[in-house]
Amino acid sequence: MNRQRPLLGVVLVLCAGACFSLLDNSAKLLGATLPVLLFMWARYAFQAVTMLAWLAGRRGRAGFHAAHPKFQLLRGGLLLGTSALSFYGVQLMPVAEFTAIGMLTPVVVTMLAAFWLRERVSPLRWALVVGAFIGALIVIRPGSGVFGWAAVMPLTMALCYGCFQVLTSRLASLENPITTHFYTGAVGAVALLPVLWLAKVPVLNLLSQATAQQWVLMLIIGAMGTLGHLLLILALGMARTGSLMPFVYVQILFAAGVGWLMFNHVPDGWAWAGMLVIAACGASSVWLNFAEASAKRLNSTVEQDTIAD
Repeated sequence: MNRQRPLLGVVLVLCAGACFSLLDNSAKLLGATLPVLLFMWARYAFQAVTMLAWLAGRRGRAGFHAAHPKFQLLRGGLLLGTSALSFYGVQLMPVAEFTAIGMLTPVVVTMLAAFWLRERVSPLRWALVVGAFIGALIVIRPGSGVFGWAAVMPLTMALCYGCFQVLTSRLASLENPITTHFYTGAVGAVALLPVLWLAKVPVLNLLSQATAQQWVLMLIIGAMGTLGHLLLILALGMARTGSLMPFVYVQILFAAGVGWLMFNHVPDGWAWAGMLVIAACGASSVWLNFAEASAKRLNSTVEQDTIAD
C-alpha cells in the first residue's frame, strides 16, 4: 500500500492547476496566429511521445499492455472532446470565466451518477447542483450579450469531462495509470490526423514557418497538458480524492492571474460572485461524495464485524 502523504498531494494538485491555467492561456494566445487544430494535435503528440519514452525506458513492452483497450479508446476520445471544447472555447471567452464554468464537472458527475449509474442523490446534493448552475448563470448573464452562445462550450465541456471522470474512476483499478496516460495521448494524436487532413491544415508548412514564440507556446501547451494530468495521477496516489479535489478550484485563481499577466483581463464583480458560488457548490459536492463513500465503507466494516462476532 502506498504511504499517504496528503500535504504533498495538495501541492501536486495545486501545481496541476497552475499547469492547466498556463496551458489554456497559452492556447488562447497561440490561437490568434495558428489553427487550433494544429497545436491541439501537437499537445497530444507531445504527451504520446513523452509517455512512450517513459514506458519504454522503465517497463519495456509490458508497459504498453492495456487490459481494456475499448475503455482506453473511449477515455481518450472523451478527453479529446474536452480539449477541443476548451481550446476553441478560450478563443471566445476569457480563460478565468471559461475555467469557472468548466468547474461544474463535480455537479455534472452527481447528475450522471443519478441518471446513468442509478445512484440515490440526496436533496442537499441536488441543491448544490442547482446552486452551481445558478453560479454559472451569474457568470454568463444570459441576455446581457457578455458571452452569448460561446458560453455553451464550457457547459458542454463540463458534461464531457464529467463522463471522462466517471469512466476514469471505473478504469483506475483496472489499468496502470501511466499506461492509461500514454494511450490518452496516443488516441488524441492519431484521431486528429485525419481531421487535420480533412480540414486541409498545411501542417508541414506551418511548422516550418513557425516563429520561435509559436514553437515555445506549442511546447508549453504540450508540456503543461502532459505534466498537469501526470501530477493529478501522482497526487491521487498520495491522498484520498475527497481531500484533494476541493483544491482543484484554486485553478480559477491561477487562470485569472495568468490571464491578467498575458491579456490584462480582470473578471468583473458579477463574474467573481458566480465563480465563488460555483467553487463553493462544487467543493461541497466533492466533500459530500467523499463523506458518503466513507460512511458506506464504515457501515460495510461494521456489518462484517457483526457477522464475524
